[in-house]
This record gives sequence, structure tokens and C-alpha cells, in this order.
Amino acid sequence: MAVVGGAEGTTAGVDIHTLFLHIAVILISGKLSGTVFKRFGIPAVLGEVFAGIILGQSLLGIIPLSEAIKVLAELGVILLLFEVGLEADIHMLVKVGPASALVAFLGAVLPFAGGFIISRYLFDMSTMSALFIGGALTATSIGITVKVLSDLGKKKAKFSQIVLGAAVLDDVLGVVILAALYEFSKSGQVNWKATAGLMMDIAIFFVVAPFVARLSAKLIYFVVYKLQDTDVIPPVILSLVLFTGYGAYRVGSPEILGAFTAGLGLSRRFIVPFAGFMKLNEKVIHSVEENIRPLVWIVSPIFFVSVGLALNFKVIDLGSSDFWLLSLSLTVVAMLGKVVSGLLIPLSFKDRINIGLSMMPRGEVGLIFAEFGRSFGAIDEVGYAVVVFVIAVTTLLAPILLKFSVKT
Repeated sequence: MAVVGGAEGTTAGVDIHTLFLHIAVILISGKLSGTVFKRFGIPAVLGEVFAGIILGQSLLGIIPLSEAIKVLAELGVILLLFEVGLEADIHMLVKVGPASALVAFLGAVLPFAGGFIISRYLFDMSTMSALFIGGALTATSIGITVKVLSDLGKKKAKFSQIVLGAAVLDDVLGVVILAALYEFSKSGQVNWKATAGLMMDIAIFFVVAPFVARLSAKLIYFVVYKLQDTDVIPPVILSLVLFTGYGAYRVGSPEILGAFTAGLGLSRRFIVPFAGFMKLNEKVIHSVEENIRPLVWIVSPIFFVSVGLALNFKVIDLGSSDFWLLSLSLTVVAMLGKVVSGLLIPLSFKDRINIGLSMMPRGEVGLIFAEFGRSFGAIDEVGYAVVVFVIAVTTLLAPILLKFSVKT
């Protein structure tokens, strides 16, 4: 990540002192913008993304999305998902598991299929380009979704638990699709055996990781008890989160899945039948919650501002009719594909709509697809601009629509 040398160190091409200034500006502008938006009844997360748009390449261009900021942003979303895991009701997640799986599947397949069909058959794009554009529409930005639901005070609602499970599975599906497209771009065919193996590795990790986190916490408590020093807990827990994130990466899964499963393993509601020895001391759980929360408050805004920094509206040719036709068509598909994914769930109509709207933000996940496709030459500059536009619209509109739906 960083190469620091002497008094005038640099981090990924940015002077270390300038980086400190950038982080300071990101933190204060993100928080102030979020607060202002919140005062006007708009979700704070939208203010933080908007701050990134203003500061980044779309407008002022005063803060580049350096590798150091990307690392801090990733740390922010990992800690946010760890906290979500800590607070999640594991029994509710298990209960709504089938509904979450259905929402995740439909929410990935419908936008992918719609994006591919429109790009390939209505706008005559190559098969490879259409596949990458469809792929960019699949995965939900779980960080944005969780923050919006938290700001609205709906994080513990049943529809939110369905969304949480679906968004995690959605990210996994996005990774699997990206891996399959990578193989297709190299050889012209999908390696189904490798894809199935990847899904199996991720499934095994998701089952094993919470137990490993639980046993690690037991060991931590033993060390704390022997040393009589609770100051050991924060750095060791942070290390555990990073280890599980790395473990998730090693099996081909998003790092946030590792952090989320670690949080589940340390939550109060994670109970292993016939294994009372794995029950955690209440003081340890309380200490974990109290020490992680301030870190989340500090670092998570960097992630949301970075989403805005990554967007570049300057690549969009506003005078091109082809751009508008393709962009608007894909935006409709991207929004409807997620909304429809919640309509088959046996809840009230309002909650079904809330599920779909919660799954709508694409954020950084879609940008990863777009950058990947452009690096392989699968997406040209026009296609890339279209994807950026669709991601921006879904990311910015979703919190507003969700707030309106929840409050009415």
C-alpha cells in the first residue's frame, strides 16, 4: 500500500503530509455534509457521498482517490459490517434465510439479464461488453444500504434483516459472476468447475468463520483474565476482524463477508447448542461493542466519501443521444430488477417495496465491475460512462426513495 521514505514520505504518489490534509478534509466535510443533509430530512449517507462528488474528479478535483484512501475506506466498511454482525439477530437471519436467498438471487439475475439483453440486442454491443455491463448492475452496495437503514432507525425490522442477508449473498454472487466473467474474457468460455469450487469455498468459510471468531474470543478473554488488562481487547479484536477479512479474501469472497461473520460469532445472540463452553463473558462482549463503535464513527465516513470520489461525471457526454437512451434504459432495468426482487416475499406490500429499494444502491461494487471491464477492453469509454451514470443514479436515488417509503 504505502511507500514511506525519510522525512518526505509518499503514499501511492501522494505526499504523506498532503494525505493527512486529504483525510482531515474528507472527515470534516463528510460529517458536516451528512449533518446538513440530515437536517433537511435526507439520509446522512447521501451527504457523505455528495461531499466526495464535490471534492473529487467530478467537480473540484482537489482530492484524488489514492490507494491510501482506498485502504482506509475498505477498513471503514469492514468495521461497519463487523458492527452490523455484532448487532444482528442470528436467529432472525436464519429464519429469513430462504427469503434473503430469493431476494439475492432475483436481485442479481434480473438486472444482469436485463442489462445484457438491452446492451446486446437493442444497442448491438459485443457479447463481452454486454456481459460486463449486466454484471455491473448485479451487486448491492451493502455498506450504503446498512447505513441508510440505520439512519432511518429500521436496522432491526424484519424487512431489514431480509435485506441484510440478501445483500451479503448478493455480494457473494457478484464476486462469483465477476470471477466467471474473468475466465470468459480470457478463454471465451466459463470454467464451471472453478466457479462451483469458489462457491463451495465461500459457503464453508461462512459456516466455519463465526465458530473460529467465537473460539478466538474465548482465548482473548483467557489472556485478559490472566493479564488483568482490558486494554488488550481493542487491538486484538481489530486484528481478528482483519484476519477474518483476509480469510474471506483467500477463499475468493469479499473481505466484508469475513468481518460480518466475525461480528456474528461475537454477538450476544450467537449460541451454539450443546456447547455451553463457547458462551462469552458479558464483559468481553460489552468491551468489544464499546471499543469498536468509536472506530466505526471515525472511519466509516471515509468509505462513503470515497464512493463519491470514485464517481467521475466528466466522462459523461451529456450531448450524446445514444448515451441517454442506453443510460436511461439501463437505469430503469437496474431499479426495477431490485424492486421486483422483493415482491415475492410474504410481507406487507410496503415492506416488499422497502426490500427492493434497500437493494438498489450499487456504489463501489458496480464501479469495480466497470473498472475491471475497462481494464480488459470489454467496455469502451461510452459503456464506462453509462455504467458510472447508472451507478450514480441508483446510489443517490435509493436513500431518498427508501426514506420516503419508510416514512409514509
